[in-house]
Amino acid sequence: MLHPQVRALLDLMEKSGLPPVHTLSPAQARASYRDRRSLTQPAPPAVSMLSNLQAQGPHGAIPLRLYRPAGMPEAALLPVLVYFHGGGFVIGDLDTHDVLCRELANGAGCAVVSVDYRLAPEHPFPGAVDDCLAATRWVARNAAQLQLDATRLAVGGDSAGGNLAAVVSLQARDAGDLPIAFQLLIYPATDARCGAPSHQTNGQGYLLTTESMAYYMGHYLPNAQDKLNERASPLLHQDVGRLPPALVLTAGYDPLRDEGLQYAQRLSEAGNRVTYVCFERQIHGFILMGKVLEEANSAVAMCAVELKRAFQA
Repeated sequence: MLHPQVRALLDLMEKSGLPPVHTLSPAQARASYRDRRSLTQPAPPAVSMLSNLQAQGPHGAIPLRLYRPAGMPEAALLPVLVYFHGGGFVIGDLDTHDVLCRELANGAGCAVVSVDYRLAPEHPFPGAVDDCLAATRWVARNAAQLQLDATRLAVGGDSAGGNLAAVVSLQARDAGDLPIAFQLLIYPATDARCGAPSHQTNGQGYLLTTESMAYYMGHYLPNAQDKLNERASPLLHQDVGRLPPALVLTAGYDPLRDEGLQYAQRLSEAGNRVTYVCFERQIHGFILMGKVLEEANSAVAMCAVELKRAFQA
């Protein structure tokens, strides 16, 4: 059953006449996403340091934002989570996920580096993949001067960002020169074909719709054949063994629920250490909505605990 707080939020959004994302231009959708975040996101908690940086990637500079947790000595060598925001590869930025990155830094006692990768349709696949892999490599190379521990480097993200974290983990394994300690996959998109049963059962009425999925994937993957590419659909990778431990978190009323579960199952069957948790009463995107959804705060706390545990292993 849908959580009553979620039902109230969906009813409020319907009454407000908020236009569906698939009826907006990418620029309008980005502005709408940024503007409405204050309605559902908690106040940003204080951190000990926030610094805007730039990584050099194959296609130019990639903006980054580094967070150090509150109460941490300035000279402390910290584990680090490289975080890729959600937004269907089309919307989202450093600001839309600022609160979550602060919460994860404070909760896990680690640094967080948020990555402002290039967005579609201006930069379709594999632009985001290239940027996220380059940013992760840059963090590893520059860890010492940033007071970060490159031997305790995790990747994570929500939705499209979960896809990118999974893909970066696979590419890092295949390259063999970028050790990753943990993957935090929050309702990840793992199969661009969007054919799992939850796409039908949850495709209408729960914020992320069939039409909005088509909008996002159409912009990110204008060449339909790329849906079969393992860098777009990590679930289709032939070998998902020898990967970092993972937390895969899904939501019961999310179109992406089943492909998240399928990916977690494949990871487990391949011998990886994986924890899978489904928040059965929640919708896609809920982890950002801690101001109005109590279970969002529980999910953030769970992510922080699993990060901390991975870094202590």
